[in-house]
Amino acid sequence: MTTDALFGGRSFAAFLFDMDGTLLTSIEAAERVWSDWARRHGLDVAAFLPTLHGKRAIDTVRQLGLPGVDAEAEAEAILQAEIEDVDGVREIGGAASFLASLPPDRWAVVTSAPRSLAIRRLEAAGLTPPAVFVTADDVTIGKPEPDCYLLAASRLGVAASDCLVFEDAPAGIEAGERAGASVLVIQATHTAPVATVHPAVDSYVGLDALASADGRLSLRRHRSTRSAAGSA
Repeated sequence: MTTDALFGGRSFAAFLFDMDGTLLTSIEAAERVWSDWARRHGLDVAAFLPTLHGKRAIDTVRQLGLPGVDAEAEAEAILQAEIEDVDGVREIGGAASFLASLPPDRWAVVTSAPRSLAIRRLEAAGLTPPAVFVTADDVTIGKPEPDCYLLAASRLGVAASDCLVFEDAPAGIEAGERAGASVLVIQATHTAPVATVHPAVDSYVGLDALASADGRLSLRRHRSTRSAAGSA
């Protein structure tokens, strides 16, 4: 067993977590709902699905520019369908215990889902919403704009540049970067390693959060000797 101090042992004022694909997987449910919607609008489902992850539903609909489509009404209908379908929603490996190890005033969830859907999915995955919880309802412009991460940091009383963002999707990674935060990529829902300049882990299994006396957080990763040798 080997131990790595991620980010060179740097400590952070707070951790900011994306939700879908980062703390829990909702891909099965989300893609069922969006596939039905895409077919009704004559879209190429296979080409469309990779474009929706990590963004607000209303932004996804608006960016398509479909003639005669009311983006707000469509986003609301999609929301209701997603609230009703949480079959297959589950936590990313080790997420619950990792979150439970954190001081409650040192982390937040920052999601592109509306609050009602976010709470529904967290409950389905057995995860408890944190005290600071930024959703699509709290910002005018969603990821990849940095507003959501800047808002979460502000609500925690820290600078975004002193935070570590946990993300899985390109839009969210870019939002974290533009907020000035450091980024850790969670690869649990990806079928191949993510092409990224940021450190990446498969899940929270073997990942420890260390809190100093002043509450600052750092990360340590445990790996088997065999795995460490294979990744060298």
